[in-house]
Amino acid sequence: MDLQFSKYQGTGNDFVIIDNRDGSISLSQQQIAFLCDRRFGIGADGLMLLGTATGYDFSMTYYNADGTESSMCGNGGRCLVQFAHDNGIKKEQYLFIAIDGPHEASIHNNGWVHLKMSDVSAVEIGDDFFVTNTGSPHYIKMVHQIQELDVFSEGKAIRYNDRFTKEGINVNFVEHQRDQLFVRTYERGVENETYSCGTGVTAAAIISCLHKEGEHTVPIETLGGKLAVSFHNKGGNHFDHIWLKGPGTFVFKGTIHLK
Repeated sequence: MDLQFSKYQGTGNDFVIIDNRDGSISLSQQQIAFLCDRRFGIGADGLMLLGTATGYDFSMTYYNADGTESSMCGNGGRCLVQFAHDNGIKKEQYLFIAIDGPHEASIHNNGWVHLKMSDVSAVEIGDDFFVTNTGSPHYIKMVHQIQELDVFSEGKAIRYNDRFTKEGINVNFVEHQRDQLFVRTYERGVENETYSCGTGVTAAAIISCLHKEGEHTVPIETLGGKLAVSFHNKGGNHFDHIWLKGPGTFVFKGTIHLK
């Protein structure tokens, strides 16, 4: 089978995207893992299918690089909105459905895509960590000298500890730097550090304003570039009007043969 695809990236978090609005594409876990493989396939942190859903502009189905279907991906959602626009779904405001529910989105003149994330209604506060869910589960730990941190080893140890090994969790290390946060993330499913994680920076931004009620916009730096997260802290660990803002950039497109 010859498969047409596009590749997009959002601050270095890269994705294979396939238009499946006709419903003809069905991929096995092994095929998805092959497409995401950086040596034998196209290479990506994940794969998305653009589909259809009644009452929505499109649907989003997201798979990890290991071929397993995953929870919400914020950078992927922004890239899929840009892909939908580039492939004929041109609107000022988008409404699509993903595994964690409906999402609004819009594309702005500076090239950034604004994606509305799911509300957050619970935050676990540990001794030196936080756990919350922003569409995907996230572990947050504040650190110093983040550039020198061994994210792979330390993130893997947390992701595979006794508590999280079965379901997995994304592990974020966060440092306050002047007027912004610097975030590095070990992602489950990729099982490595990625250049950026949209739901991860969303979680980090929320935690940074955990005890500050009101409206906030938090600039974020990742290995792959800049993002921003705006939201309303309602108090009592409840957050709404959460928007993840950043680029969704076309890289290339092509055709690949699948056995």
